[in-house]
Amino acid sequence: MPQAAKRLFELPVQFENAARSWLEHGERTPAAPRYASSVVLIKDTPDGMSTWLAYRSGSSPLGVVSFPGGSVEEHDDDPMPWIGPSPAQWADALGIEDPALARRHVVAAIRELFEETGVLLAGPDAGSTVAVTNPQEWMAAREAVAAQDKTLADVLDRRGLSLRTDLLKPLVNWLSPDFAHRRFNTRYFAATLPLGQEPRLLESKGVWGRWICAPKLLGDRTGTSLGDEIDQENTRGRTLGQLMVPGTEIILEKLGTAKGCVAYLSHKRKTHVYQPTLVEVDGDLKLEVVPPSPPATTALPVVPPSS
Repeated sequence: MPQAAKRLFELPVQFENAARSWLEHGERTPAAPRYASSVVLIKDTPDGMSTWLAYRSGSSPLGVVSFPGGSVEEHDDDPMPWIGPSPAQWADALGIEDPALARRHVVAAIRELFEETGVLLAGPDAGSTVAVTNPQEWMAAREAVAAQDKTLADVLDRRGLSLRTDLLKPLVNWLSPDFAHRRFNTRYFAATLPLGQEPRLLESKGVWGRWICAPKLLGDRTGTSLGDEIDQENTRGRTLGQLMVPGTEIILEKLGTAKGCVAYLSHKRKTHVYQPTLVEVDGDLKLEVVPPSPPATTALPVVPPSS
């Protein structure tokens, strides 16, 4: 199977110092990547399919602007009521040998989405999802989970809910570049916005976040309107490529050509493994991405949004 053509991307702003140090001081043993999960939250709108993007402070390996996500944590191993494919089925779908690790990625995806947006992929049964009737009560629960004062298992147990892992769709696997000081091995998932829920920034950490129509955003790829709108020191005057890691850009491209949420989730795809490498082009540092020929994986069934 022939490889796809190489692509060059802008070097995101948070990688600049690490990339130059890597070149100036010579290559070293890369830092071990942490396991992470990220969720591409989508919904259909009159202008086309939209996704939720948010600003991340600091130097997140997921990018300055990214989908909700973060590191797999110890509590993601806690027992929880489970609806959907088994951990062994998820391991097949993700191309992971260890079902326990696959389970951690799935739980981390649902937990991070809940922490960062308040959207909870859980319900009392396989036919429904929880509706947020008291936003402030849910905010308190999110803050407690984010501070590790409570676990996601605690939140589910108190409300008699089960994880709706059947509402997740596996997308791709991204490894941070070797030169990055903080590296992630990130599994990306997709999910539609459940009825009765709406994203809301975490009060203690949220800076900027909103629904974005992918085609409109990519139409201004070389402009700085998004970074200027976020209005932070490391976003003003920056293009999309300087704000986002290549994985986010490529996923946005796929969203931009999809014919709605059902079509996007129904598309048969294999779990690709990507890792950008550092290259110098005419004196400028770029990230080069070469999509590999992915191994065969097992597809998961597509479940439409709950009503």
